[in-house]
Amino acid sequence: MSTTGGTADPFAALGALPGVAESVESVRKAVDRVYGHRIMRRRSNEITSEAALRGARGSAALSGADWALEEVRRRTDFSGDDEARVVGAALRLTAEAGQLLSIWRQSPLRVLARLHLVAAADKAEQVGRPRRPGEPVDEPLIEQPLPDAAEVSGRLEGLAELIIAGSSAPALVTAAVVHGELLALRPFVSHNGLVARAAERIVLVGSGLDPKSVCPAEVGHAELGRTAYREAFDGYLSGTAEGMAAWIAHCGRAVELGVRESTAVCEALQRGAA
Repeated sequence: MSTTGGTADPFAALGALPGVAESVESVRKAVDRVYGHRIMRRRSNEITSEAALRGARGSAALSGADWALEEVRRRTDFSGDDEARVVGAALRLTAEAGQLLSIWRQSPLRVLARLHLVAAADKAEQVGRPRRPGEPVDEPLIEQPLPDAAEVSGRLEGLAELIIAGSSAPALVTAAVVHGELLALRPFVSHNGLVARAAERIVLVGSGLDPKSVCPAEVGHAELGRTAYREAFDGYLSGTAEGMAAWIAHCGRAVELGVRESTAVCEALQRGAA
């Protein structure tokens, strides 16, 4: 998607694509159901914490570290090998995302830089800023050609302007576009997938769709699988109405599966089994 030029509110235009309204409505109903669960009224903090853990595990799985949930829960040291560092980065991002909600609408580029800094956990010169010409990108899942650094800079600025201006589009649409655009640009030298999914979470929470952050889309993305994720992302890259709608629907299905996960946690707590 080009975030420069075109209509004044391209997010809203995407919301009018065939099939998108149905995805938006389905997600809204699913979210309303989990928020209406009796456990959410008494133990929502526990659901939020568990959703964060499961979301981090899902995001790490898409980035090549597909650990069992109990291993993520048990482990305290995430510095041992590449997979452990990916899981550690996902956990840090999930924790950090909630601290950046108030900044996102005023300075999304600052938030993205902070997310990369947190994910990388490194003070290297390339960390916490968009990549420069000639700098390589390490992204294990997305293999499509990289835009050059100048295009990255322009499109990031365009995306930031749209976010700051605000949109009448449903939260799902905005979240899916932010997610897809960051995957397309891969603006950092590493951890782009993790950052893109964390940004999706920020939009869903900050928009008010999921204010308690109990609907982890990352869980759904992982459950749908890497192949489906890449295929849906190809639709985003195509820029066609059908491709964009398919990507938004894929992201919507991921949210619904995240809702299902948290609903199961609610049910377990209600039974006294968790």
